[in-house]
Amino acid sequence: MRLARGQVAVVTGAASGIGLAMARRFAAEGLKVVLADVEESALRKAADALEAEGADVLAQVVDVSERDSVRALADAAYAAFGAVHVLCNNAGVGSGAEGRMWEHEPNDWKWAFAVNVGGVFHGVQAFVPRMIAGGEPGHVVNTSSGDGGIAPLPTASVYAVTKAAVVTLTESLYAHLKAEGVPVAASVLFPGPHMLRTGLWESHRNRPARYAKERPRRTPYRSLDQWEAAMKAAGHDVVFTPVEEVAEHVVDGIRAGRFWMLPASEHSDRQIRARARSMLDRADPSYLESFVLD
Repeated sequence: MRLARGQVAVVTGAASGIGLAMARRFAAEGLKVVLADVEESALRKAADALEAEGADVLAQVVDVSERDSVRALADAAYAAFGAVHVLCNNAGVGSGAEGRMWEHEPNDWKWAFAVNVGGVFHGVQAFVPRMIAGGEPGHVVNTSSGDGGIAPLPTASVYAVTKAAVVTLTESLYAHLKAEGVPVAASVLFPGPHMLRTGLWESHRNRPARYAKERPRRTPYRSLDQWEAAMKAAGHDVVFTPVEEVAEHVVDGIRAGRFWMLPASEHSDRQIRARARSMLDRADPSYLESFVLD
């Protein structure tokens, strides 16, 4: 798909991190950008910054876990700009689940699935029919994670399960779009290959009361800064991928019509090979044994 001035990009989870970087990168291409986020103050700050840089911006407070909220986002985007060409279903949360899987609180699962999976589906359902009806080239980018889509991360099992679901959801969307013969494409994004500075570690700040935890968290790290400091104190190197690199990868992937938006990484390639080999050999998943489950 060719990105051109005057097209419209919608990005959820756009107030910070990967979402804001993608919105900024689209704006640099001359696209009008619709920023959606559940955190109103951060969203306003992001919109003001992009407008100061000359972007044409619409900001909308959205809870992607709520179907009507996402439908209202689509209504607002089409009312303001008349079309949508790029949709990035990027909003996501860390579940806050702790302990063994059988000890996880039901609300950890419900919240993570409502946002990480339901949010993607709500975006597809609210926007894709209108994108198809518009008859113009379009592209849907759904944000997954190497923690679930490439190899499962047992230390964050709820999050990993939701991100694995996003991969299958996007594969299904790809097949359905191909079957319709429409000029709208789909991709699944794996940010990385290293850790990213995003608000995922502080997801609890926006956790709604209906998904409240039943007991206090045991994990001492309630922010990425705290975790990074602890890792460095223990003598571990911490490498981050700039969110700007992820945004550039997305733009390149849209232009190339690439389904797997997966940055080149020998580490990721080893994980993919190990998992595929285990399946083909009908063998135990030994690639999971390296994880330390405290």
